[in-house]
Amino acid sequence: MRVLMFGWEFPPFNSGGLGTACLGLTRALARLGVDVLFVLPKKLALDVDHCKILFADPSLTLLSFNSLLVPYISAEEYVQLRGKGAGRWSHSLQEEVVRYALLSRDIARNEHFDVIHAHDWLSFMAGIEAKRVSGKPLVVHVHATEFDRVGPGPISQFVYEVERRGMDEADWVIAVSEFTKRIIVDRYRVPERKIQVVHNGVDESDYLKETATPEVVKRLKDEGNSIVLFVGRITLQKGPDYFVRVAERILEFEPNVYFVIAGSGDMEGKIIEEVARLRLTDRFIFTGFLRGDDLHKVYRAADVYIMPSVSEPFGIAPLEAITHGVPTLISREAGVAEVLTHTLRVDFWDIDEMANKVVALLRHPELRKTLCLHAREELKRINWNEAAKKCVMLYNEL
Repeated sequence: MRVLMFGWEFPPFNSGGLGTACLGLTRALARLGVDVLFVLPKKLALDVDHCKILFADPSLTLLSFNSLLVPYISAEEYVQLRGKGAGRWSHSLQEEVVRYALLSRDIARNEHFDVIHAHDWLSFMAGIEAKRVSGKPLVVHVHATEFDRVGPGPISQFVYEVERRGMDEADWVIAVSEFTKRIIVDRYRVPERKIQVVHNGVDESDYLKETATPEVVKRLKDEGNSIVLFVGRITLQKGPDYFVRVAERILEFEPNVYFVIAGSGDMEGKIIEEVARLRLTDRFIFTGFLRGDDLHKVYRAADVYIMPSVSEPFGIAPLEAITHGVPTLISREAGVAEVLTHTLRVDFWDIDEMANKVVALLRHPELRKTLCLHAREELKRINWNEAAKKCVMLYNEL
């Protein structure tokens, strides 16, 4: 079985969960004997041995600091980054997505494959063009929808139309959760029979390496302080504003707590201003976007991880936290809640209940230990191998 797979990013050139998911899934597919041809829009210096990497535009090598390969980038952010000298890119995000699709035609003509698999809206048009050229069946993989990204705000009609068309043209639609499947049925009018839920996973071996705690955090811990962690894009979808509000409430009961926000996004400035307005600047650490060992370090230093997402199709970060022995508190509006039992759950807007549960975890080490112990057992079945097996079943059926 050979799969032509389209994506917008691939580690180590990744900005978060989508790139991590593509890596985990392709490695698991390779272990099952599936030959994956993974197509990216632009040339990158990647060292990958489990799948073949192809580039729609092979003429330009991008460095990690100036790449526009960001899956959840908005049209406005695209223009801002492009203005900072991000290489030979189109004038708008929409133009770049269309250009990627048109360039992908040649790959579809020249490569042999059995099935096409496209990840998220940025790659859906490329998948559609490949299907048109080759006549091969198409699977589209929905990791997030426009309704997740913008919350109650106005959606991008362009993005919505690309998502809707991709799902219409697909032979199978993969949703990362039942939560996402409901949005696809209700908002995009896709028949339920066409949608297969394939939950994300985690490769625990990726997180078992020993890493030293950052010096500033180690000093805080040695002084008897606790660390409460937020990891993710600092955007409306992820609920960083609720994290700040719950921090204020926690400090009323537990004054020896520091709050670490690891990530970046369009709300970063607003969140920093809110922290300053509440006079909590001495209790917050903003690390910026982290990956690799730097991310492992902050996980290992944390006492509690919070994911207060307003709308979370799945959410890999809680699984990553658990692999580091960190108890988790997650929003009920998260797909990962469908597979993860041993975690505390709360509505993202319920600041009081969120604070109560974090304070309980901080005050009772045995509760933290028990929660993590059982959650680690759960991870044995929440893995990329199971996700890959479901994908192979869909491929074979097509």
